[in-house]
Amino acid sequence: MTDARVKKRLTRWTWIAAVWCAGALFDASQSMLVMHAMGGRSPWLLPFVIEFASWLPWALATPLVVELARRQPIVQGATLEVVIAHLAAFTAISMTSEAWSAWLRVIFNPWRDARPPIFFDTWISSLTDQILTFVIAYALILTATYVVDSRERMARQVTETARLNAELSRAQLAALRRQMDPHFMFNTLNSIAGLVRDQRNNAAVGMIVGLSEFLRRASADSHRVQVTLAEEVEYLQRYLDIQKLRFGDRLRVSLDIPADLLDAQVPNLLLQPLVENAIKHGVSKRLSGGEICVTGTLSDGDLRLTVYNDGPWVPEDLEGSPGGVGLGNLRTRLHILHGDRSALRLQPGEGYGLEVVVTLPFREA
Repeated sequence: MTDARVKKRLTRWTWIAAVWCAGALFDASQSMLVMHAMGGRSPWLLPFVIEFASWLPWALATPLVVELARRQPIVQGATLEVVIAHLAAFTAISMTSEAWSAWLRVIFNPWRDARPPIFFDTWISSLTDQILTFVIAYALILTATYVVDSRERMARQVTETARLNAELSRAQLAALRRQMDPHFMFNTLNSIAGLVRDQRNNAAVGMIVGLSEFLRRASADSHRVQVTLAEEVEYLQRYLDIQKLRFGDRLRVSLDIPADLLDAQVPNLLLQPLVENAIKHGVSKRLSGGEICVTGTLSDGDLRLTVYNDGPWVPEDLEGSPGGVGLGNLRTRLHILHGDRSALRLQPGEGYGLEVVVTLPFREA
């Protein structure tokens, strides 16, 4: 038996003992008060103990009633077999309980009767007097069982729903993450093909080597939904090394991310697609190239990452295809991870150009 099951069973018995002790204490106290109100002058301790101990069979039988209630619940439309099973259990427990109570009274004679009580007469008399109380006790056990089980069932459903939602989110993120790989690969291979056509063989070989190193590094973390900003910057730097072989001095990049932000958790492959869009729609469209600035700041508990390029821009191009590659892909991933606390927006840069701003909660790895 596992520790969890042992702990659960001990907790169950603790609650059963506590509830029945409280009920027995109330019943015994009530009996003593009635005795004194009627002018009884006999010692109260022994009758009190006998009345208290009389409920022991019910306490011991409670787990059996709970198990029966779960296996054969009394609900709307219950069969005759279920009703008979509960009636049999109730009768057996009631008769056993009063037999135990009668035996205690015969042995100890707690009321100090001049004529010692007779077992059968005491048993029948007590059973007749207590039958309504026993009906209430049995009904309370059933009610408590169904209430507790209903709450546990609801809690399990909530937990299962949360687990399924988390798995669905991970699956969605993995699918979106996989979309980025061919997108990046196709663009890079096209760039290599262009270098070969231009007979820039050394640059082409360098780009192939850089691509190999980039993919080797990225594949190790391909299963991770989130990475640290430091890792994301490292991925970006490897990507930029590849692109600098293609564009040379035409590509000018500056990174301004404070060291105290590098432990922040960010979606895997966040910055690289943004920079890729900036190169595609800004730098590559001008013979003179252009500048890309990547900055990071912290404001009111939110991490703000900005990718700026000083080239021309067309919002329809930057939004990507309807399939979700590009900024639409990133928006979806951010929403899955952070909901309304995240945002990705386009806005004009200062003077000229365009910047893409990503905002998400700052959470350290």
